[in-house]
Amino acid sequence: MTHPTDRELIDFVIAEARMLDELRFNEWLELFTEDGIYWMPAEWGQTDHRLVGSLMYEDRLLLTVRVERLKGNRTFSQKPKSRCHHVLQVPTVDSRNDEAGEYQLYTPFHYVETRLDDQYLFAGWARHTLVRLDGRLKIKLKRVDLVNCDSAFGSIQLFM
Repeated sequence: MTHPTDRELIDFVIAEARMLDELRFNEWLELFTEDGIYWMPAEWGQTDHRLVGSLMYEDRLLLTVRVERLKGNRTFSQKPKSRCHHVLQVPTVDSRNDEAGEYQLYTPFHYVETRLDDQYLFAGWARHTLVRLDGRLKIKLKRVDLVNCDSAFGSIQLFM
């Protein structure tokens, strides 16, 4: 079995951000493993989602519910739809375990989310744990640490 190159891992993270920017949420959801998690800690340096509340801690079921809500005709908070834009630094491969098929990547980013006259800018770091399943890369964990994670936020509608 061939192992992904660092370039393929980096391209995966960049393609994931593009899917979000293009609002291709169903396709994005398919990038997650069945037990995949999307986590946005609410405290700087948070190490355990069970000990401190999180801005988001969503398993595949909750991610599916959010994606369905974003598509819904009766989701009035999405009329008109929110849009987003990611500006990524080049992701770096922090670790790779080809034997286990698990890879860790780190990506600093700026993210803009907008709807009508409201525009919000966020900055932070995304950490991806990718795994190889049936020859394809999948997201086991996406952790998004915001620089100002402990600030008061309005509704974050989309995914960073």
